[in-house]
Amino acid sequence: MSDEETDSWSAALIIFLILISGVLLVSGDSLSTDRDVLLQLKSFLEDNNKVNRGRYSEWNIGSSNTSAYPCNWAGITCSHTNGTEARVTGIKISDSYIAGEIFGNFSSLTELTHLDLSRNTLGGVIHSDLGRCQNLVHLNLSHNILSGELMNLTGLSNLEKLDLSVNRFSGEVRMSIPVSCDNLIVMNISANNFTGTINGSFFDGCSKLQYLDLNLNKLTGELWNGFARLLDFSVSENQLSGHVLSSMFIDNCSLHFLDLSENGFVGEFPREISKCRNLVILNLSDNNFTGQIPAELGSILSLEALYLGSNKFSRKIPDSLLNLTKLTFLDLSKNNFQGNIQENLGKFIQVKFLLLHGNSFTGGIISSGILKLPNILRLDLSQNYFSSPLPVEISPVSSLNFLILAYNQFSGAIPPEFGNLSSLQALDLSFNNLTGSIPPTLGKLSSLLWLMLANNSLTGEIPPELGNCTSLLWLNLANNQLSGKIPLELTKIGSNPTPTFESNKRESERIIAGSGECLAMKRWIPADFTPFSFVYALLTRKSCRSLWDRLLQGNGLFQICAPGSSVQTLQISGYVQLSGNCLSGEIPEDIGKMQNFSMLHLGINELYGKLPPQIGQMPLVVLNVSRNKLSGEIPTKIGDITCLLTLDLSFNNFSGTFPASLGKLTNLNKFNISYNPFISGTIPSTGQLATLEKESYLGDPFLQLPDFMNNHTAMSPERKDGRPKRPTKLAGILVFLAIILAFLIYIWMIGCGQTARWNSSGGACRGVLLRISG
Repeated sequence: MSDEETDSWSAALIIFLILISGVLLVSGDSLSTDRDVLLQLKSFLEDNNKVNRGRYSEWNIGSSNTSAYPCNWAGITCSHTNGTEARVTGIKISDSYIAGEIFGNFSSLTELTHLDLSRNTLGGVIHSDLGRCQNLVHLNLSHNILSGELMNLTGLSNLEKLDLSVNRFSGEVRMSIPVSCDNLIVMNISANNFTGTINGSFFDGCSKLQYLDLNLNKLTGELWNGFARLLDFSVSENQLSGHVLSSMFIDNCSLHFLDLSENGFVGEFPREISKCRNLVILNLSDNNFTGQIPAELGSILSLEALYLGSNKFSRKIPDSLLNLTKLTFLDLSKNNFQGNIQENLGKFIQVKFLLLHGNSFTGGIISSGILKLPNILRLDLSQNYFSSPLPVEISPVSSLNFLILAYNQFSGAIPPEFGNLSSLQALDLSFNNLTGSIPPTLGKLSSLLWLMLANNSLTGEIPPELGNCTSLLWLNLANNQLSGKIPLELTKIGSNPTPTFESNKRESERIIAGSGECLAMKRWIPADFTPFSFVYALLTRKSCRSLWDRLLQGNGLFQICAPGSSVQTLQISGYVQLSGNCLSGEIPEDIGKMQNFSMLHLGINELYGKLPPQIGQMPLVVLNVSRNKLSGEIPTKIGDITCLLTLDLSFNNFSGTFPASLGKLTNLNKFNISYNPFISGTIPSTGQLATLEKESYLGDPFLQLPDFMNNHTAMSPERKDGRPKRPTKLAGILVFLAIILAFLIYIWMIGCGQTARWNSSGGACRGVLLRISG
């Protein structure tokens, strides 16, 4: 071999040794090499996340021994066995604003047993590297946007807990789950896109499995017949079908929690369920079960919650259920029960949550005895056919938190005695035939969060006593016949909801979400207005429960920002809806003090005077004062509401120059200033206002729009030389006549508004207005 060849081989050998040593530096068996891998992970995360970094950015070698020691770093745990060097065994960087793909070198942490990357926005597929982490016991990748199949996890033979919920994983479930599940105790793959069947012996090989959550997938076929040996089994919101067989309930049934809801199961439910002596929660709702409610349920003395809603069970309620002394939650909604409420329901003195909504009940509210249940916290009788006056008999029930009587045919006045329900947090009487005035005694309800009286025929003034409801965040009085001024005291509502939220946190065991949350939230969250509307896309049954609990404990659903600031924060915020009434007078200047409200809808009234500039101090996302008689200049302070998404000032008498400050509303996606014929000025040709539709400015003859928005030239036919023709005299006359016609319509509407009442039934005037507004 020549000297030249020898040198080449020597150089290659040196390079090889360097590479080998480099690999050893990041995949050795020491705390030092673990630290190097963590620093690689830090660099990887920082490269993919330039802003909003988590606490991993604090990982650093530093100058002191403490900062150089990775076991002191945030989210890192280490082993501490006597006589051996500590090693990194756990990484928890959940909820750390991490985006991009998963780091591809976790396997170099050879003692890693716990990995939690949940509640981030990690995407892409799972790397094969993760499947080489053979010591992993706990893997949590939930609440991300990961996709693909799970074949790369088949090597995790020591895994005991696997949580992949709320992602975008797909594929047939039989082929996607790790093959070796000998040690698996907890498996949660809910809220994904898994398909296929689960019947047969699919999970039988997972001998230690105790908790299995398959909710919210696309599973089909029949039920797995081995579920009764688990502690928790949930397969709700899939497409399973067939019968639940009596043979599935074995003598040594160990179930504590069983959720079969929102599938297509049919037939009678087996009475052999009584073999599950330790069952705490049974959810059979939203299926097609028929026949009798099994009387044998009365022998499961541990039962606390029973969901039977949205089925076709027969009307008879077994008396044996009265033996269930721990039963807290009873849902019998949507079973098409008719006539009077069953009398034995008034004997369930242990029940705190009674849900009877969505049936066809016509009476029996008083005779059944349900109004005297001593421990009742939530009573939901909405969407039935009750036509009597509101039941004053319930007023002594001091424990009641939620009284929901919406969507019935209740008539007469609201009893003043309802003000004695001292613990009430929600009163929903909307969509009935109620008349009379709002009783001032409701101002005594210091814990009230929701007051929903919309779509009735209530008259009179808004009582100023409502201002004493300092917890009241969600007020909806829309579509009645209320008159008079907006009382100054009303600006005090919602000023201090903290005591109610803190009470709910302390007594969280009393807050059991269940059937009816989605129905209530769709009434209580206005779908027509962003950002509220986005919540509707999230309202699955399971998410409704979660969102419900978040609201009751004071957590926000969407981000808002303080006026003058573009920094968005997730905080609780409410709304005031007074639209579709006959309110008059000026809007109180103190409205700027309502700092806990992100939506204000005062449209379709007879309010006059100037729009107070203090409105610019509210953290609004939606502002609607359309179809009133407001005049004067549009306050420039509205331009300070930087998170405003919807602004409707249409059909008023605003005048003066269009404020340039509105150009600062860069988030605006719905804007309407049409039919304010006295506004002048120029709409800028750049910025957010220039991106909106021309319909936002109709009927404003003195307002100058950008040429491209007018579209006169763009829509006109071309001349022979290729340039657009100029508008003819006839076209100009037609435009002038159109403006005059719009103005006359506007004047007519003002007159119509003085003679017509805006109520839930609409009326001819209102119908024409709505057609005109598109």
